[in-house]
Amino acid sequence: MKDIRDYSLLGHNTFGIDAKCSRFLEYADETEARQVAKILREEEQPFLIVGGGSNLLLTRDFEGIVVHSAIKGCEVKGTEMTCGSGMTWDDVVALSLDASLYGMENLSLIPGDVGASAVQNIGAYGVEAKDLIVRVEAVEIATGETCTLTNADCQYGYRDSRFKHDWKNRYLMLRVTYRLATEYRPRLDYGNIRAELERKGISEPTAWQLRETIIDIRRQKLPDPEVTGNAGSFFMNPVVTREKYEELAAQYEGMPHYTIDAEHEKIPAGWLIDQCGWKGRALGRAGVHSKQALVLVNLGGATGNEIVALCEQIRHDVRERFGIDIHPEVNII
Repeated sequence: MKDIRDYSLLGHNTFGIDAKCSRFLEYADETEARQVAKILREEEQPFLIVGGGSNLLLTRDFEGIVVHSAIKGCEVKGTEMTCGSGMTWDDVVALSLDASLYGMENLSLIPGDVGASAVQNIGAYGVEAKDLIVRVEAVEIATGETCTLTNADCQYGYRDSRFKHDWKNRYLMLRVTYRLATEYRPRLDYGNIRAELERKGISEPTAWQLRETIIDIRRQKLPDPEVTGNAGSFFMNPVVTREKYEELAAQYEGMPHYTIDAEHEKIPAGWLIDQCGWKGRALGRAGVHSKQALVLVNLGGATGNEIVALCEQIRHDVRERFGIDIHPEVNII
């Protein structure tokens, strides 16, 4: 188990913010997770559980304990794949295809760890983690006991789960089990997947070709955090009433939208931000990516508070123009 004092979190957040924590604990198996839980109970300090840091914005040093999972490994039994919470998510997608199991392809190249997939309910191109998760194994911090949580227990919603609300800081993730399919059924009707496949001259992609296409699309739209600090999509796409959607659709011909149900429509936050003229613009050392308005970037040396200031200005402008509140997907500390 790693136990380090006065630890830099630069390598644990993709925005590239060089904040520190008072103490850093990392567990690599279930026994170590129980030891960490015991420390958290006894120390009675504030603590923060982090994954790959791809959904985190630090605005200050963290005066407390930061906890990270380094549990690796994946085990396949039938159509179920159980993965350590510290596994890199995209490695898991590749491993699923190696095992001839399907369903994760559209989630290729999403940054972060397996544990975060269960907390955030990550999603892209018409697929969400909740569609695949069967159960989550975790250590309950208050008792040090290992428990198994079902998909239903987690109460998944759009980029949401109980782990972000009444279960926040309650569990240390151990493993997540996903149920996949032995029959490959590609989902191609979301975003510009078909257009990109057509550009490549592919009409019926294999699973690997679909994965590679999703990766190409993401790389075209999203900056590499190793080069430009960012956390991927910064805002959640707002869901509005059908009445609100129809009101806006009458004003903005061709406005993109995705039907949720008979009463609700989802409008891409990136489109709203772009309409407000923010794509490619900057506010000091924080900016909006030139190819995807949903992504806020660290242009070099930006503080977390500078990125928050940009976030709030964008939210203000979208609210003023469209009467819609957009909310950060990123965890701001």
